[in-house]
Amino acid sequence: MTKPKIALITGGSRGIGRSTAEALARRGIASIITYQAQATAAEEVVAEIASLGQTAIALPLDVAQPATFADFAARVRGVLQTTWGVERIDYLVNNAGSGIYSSVADTTEADLDRMFAEHVKGVVLLTQALLPVLSDGGRIINLSSGLARFAMAGTAPYAIMKGAIEVFTRVLAKEVGARGITVNTVAPGAVATDFGGGRLRDSAEMQQIVAGNTALGRTATAEDIGPMIAALLAEENGWVNAQRIEVSGGMLI
Repeated sequence: MTKPKIALITGGSRGIGRSTAEALARRGIASIITYQAQATAAEEVVAEIASLGQTAIALPLDVAQPATFADFAARVRGVLQTTWGVERIDYLVNNAGSGIYSSVADTTEADLDRMFAEHVKGVVLLTQALLPVLSDGGRIINLSSGLARFAMAGTAPYAIMKGAIEVFTRVLAKEVGARGITVNTVAPGAVATDFGGGRLRDSAEMQQIVAGNTALGRTATAEDIGPMIAALLAEENGWVNAQRIEVSGGMLI
């Protein structure tokens, strides 16, 4: 029996995470998705993936709580064994997190602490906890943002952390290369999802501004990003490593 390929996608109950899990299912890849509070939405994703002929398991996880990561890794090992009869995942997609938008002048210490916990500390320490569960020859993708390339006023707390995660990607690629593991960054541009409270999705004015600054002339949806992540994880892209790949439709070029 052929060993199944399995991805672990944080924040897989909605938006880009959900789109990624579904795109992977269409390519024959199973998933473990995590959610923080949206258990019902996560189960909807599991059901959708089942309708695509694949298996998914939803596990709760708060990426800002590293004290829980050892227990989470143990749960992942248990799910792998009981569901698929394997010991390791093949892909890790660090996608989960929220956004805070404020100017540098208005950013509080609490804002920085929250963004650091979710987008830097959480990503680094969760990856650390899961490296023993990741197969040699596996893949890691960290989600960044177009905001790490172009500057927009009022994005400081979130954008700063995404710059840090791009450096982490390159350093990690150096360190795990001996195991044949690749590490890349995917940096979406402006995407109309419920991220940031639906800030872009619910504002026709903001969407018009984004469209006017994007070569393809519109705002992205999650379905523009998830399939690209799935494609990057494909076998034929195994020589892509330590790269930042922006998926923005040509925003602010």
